[in-house]
Amino acid sequence: MVSIAVGLGSPAYTSERAFTALNFMHTAIMEGHELKVFLFEDGIFVAKKGQDPGNFANPLLWLDKVIEAGVEIKYCGTCAKERNLPEEEVVDGVRKGTMADFVGMIASSDRSVIF
Repeated sequence: MVSIAVGLGSPAYTSERAFTALNFMHTAIMEGHELKVFLFEDGIFVAKKGQDPGNFANPLLWLDKVIEAGVEIKYCGTCAKERNLPEEEVVDGVRKGTMADFVGMIASSDRSVIF
């Protein structure tokens, strides 16, 4: 098995990219791969507490599975500040990080993929 750094910069509701990323993460975990995840740009909103997307699929249901698997997940603190997403509105299990964290995730992984 391999270690994979996953970057997610796409928002949950404007395309299917975030759901593809979350499906990829879940599948990789099920296949025994080690993951590290970094949320940046509008991808940070995938980890926003209290989402109620109505008739759309809720990304938190998929993200919870990734968190429960013990995957390290960080989000870009600068991106959150620029988008007015306070730390208390981010789900438990996702920690604030920096671009240096993302670089470290990529450098210490066998593979990387960005959505």
